[in-house]
Amino acid sequence: MRFLLVEDNADLARSVAARLSLDGHGVDHAASLAEAADHLATAAYDLILLDIMLPDGDGRDFLARHRRERRDTPVIVMTARAAVSDRVALLDTGADDYITKPFDFAELEARVRAVLRRKHGAAQTLRTFADLTFDPLTATLTVAGETRELRNRELRLFEILLSGPDRIFSKGQLCDRLFSAAEAVSDNAIEVYVGRLRRKLDGSRARIETVRGVGYKLTGTPE
Repeated sequence: MRFLLVEDNADLARSVAARLSLDGHGVDHAASLAEAADHLATAAYDLILLDIMLPDGDGRDFLARHRRERRDTPVIVMTARAAVSDRVALLDTGADDYITKPFDFAELEARVRAVLRRKHGAAQTLRTFADLTFDPLTATLTVAGETRELRNRELRLFEILLSGPDRIFSKGQLCDRLFSAAEAVSDNAIEVYVGRLRRKLDGSRARIETVRGVGYKLTGTPE
């Protein structure tokens, strides 16, 4: 998944981006609302992590404008405001969740997972497709009773493909979702991760098809 992190504290931003990158997410960093607007004008994001007090304005105004423009990208607000009234106001403005600073990274990761599950309409963690079971929380696929672990970007790639079975994703779209703008990657990187994921699907009726000159899609037949 690709995230936009809007945070002017450079040390905190580096730490959050590094932690989320370990989970296989691509993270673009904006230190101001102006930078955030520039990122949003050129890229699509699965999640926005938004600070409130920024050098060129208030994150709450950014959030309100984001919702007025009918953008449905989930937003988790990172705030030092602990009062119930402040948290309620954030949710009423359009935040999908919030986390109070200072926070534990494990809690942030859990809130990210929960918001993304809600975004995709998945109240349950486990998902099934063809003859396999997928658990994003444990990063595992189960095929014919055999559990196979997915590594970070294998996991994120499978989540993307599973979000639209039979939908063709181009290499460019997959790169945009898997890597941040700061990462120098080539189309070959996508081929490498697709190859690794295909090996994890060996023996399953689910498979990743190459649509020559276009991209990849996840297909499968039910049991």
